[in-house]
Amino acid sequence: MGRSQETYNKREKEKKRLKQRKEKLEKKEERKANKQSGELENMMAYVDEFGNITDTPPDPTKIKKKVDISSIEIGVPKREKEVFNPNREGKVEFFNHSKGFGFIRDSENQEKYFVHIHGVIDEIDENDKVSYELERGAKGMNAVRVKKL
Repeated sequence: MGRSQETYNKREKEKKRLKQRKEKLEKKEERKANKQSGELENMMAYVDEFGNITDTPPDPTKIKKKVDISSIEIGVPKREKEVFNPNREGKVEFFNHSKGFGFIRDSENQEKYFVHIHGVIDEIDENDKVSYELERGAKGMNAVRVKKL
């Protein structure tokens, strides 16, 4: 006669599975025993005028407010045109002649802008005051038509 196909590992897994099933049933019975009435009123939550969650319904006298219909804007408000000066001034903070690029710090908003040797009209060095124009590049705004002041 052959031996049983059930190995020790299989028996242990089966015991573990049965134990988990039994625990699950016990938890289910416990929940049923401790069940509170599942009425809608017990499950309701309300938001008061300050945005806090409460279990009491809001007072109807506090809710109503008069709203002027003309003050409601539907959609995105139109963007106001920005006054943009194309000729800007700044100071060359860094410039590498061997690699052909550098950075200019704007004198108005203190932002740095990339400058390439092809966008330079006059010869520039670090700490030179320059005037330039901005153009959108692949990675942000670039300084072009850079002139020494």
